[in-house]
Amino acid sequence: MPAVTDTGFVEMRLRKVVGIGSAEGEVSSVVVLDGVSEDRHLPIQIGETEAFNLSCTLTGIEFARPMSPQFAAGLLHALGGRIRQVRIDRLMPVPAGGTAYCATVEVESAAGVELVDARPSDALNLVALVPAPIFVAQEVLAEAERQGDSAEAVRLRRALEAEQMTVLQASPDR
Repeated sequence: MPAVTDTGFVEMRLRKVVGIGSAEGEVSSVVVLDGVSEDRHLPIQIGETEAFNLSCTLTGIEFARPMSPQFAAGLLHALGGRIRQVRIDRLMPVPAGGTAYCATVEVESAAGVELVDARPSDALNLVALVPAPIFVAQEVLAEAERQGDSAEAVRLRRALEAEQMTVLQASPDR
């Protein structure tokens, strides 16, 4: 079986989660992936809840009770499975125009290897808790780069320079 990097994928790692404002005053949450051995970057807009969970994991904030990603990681562990890899491997047109990224999580268990379809935000939240390699298809990276100087592309590129989103825990005396 050929390695995923031999078949058109680039290995990447989670770098940060940021909030990016628009001219209209709206804030979008963006996760940034960086190439492991290539100088490539992929900013992906994600939902607020997924960004909150991912930011907490990346900055070491823990919850008294498990949030959805912790629950999913716990189920995976309880069933004796492991994540072999996460792939952001295709684009899907969205009704409002544009495209959305799609991911596949490769899970290995006693029953064998299964491919599970996922939103990138969910797959990245899981892989932040149970480390595994992240791969992005060349055509996904090419499409992100093809966006050029569109307003959306410029806004997403601003995420590369922004600071990691932080979540502050309240001190016990407050």
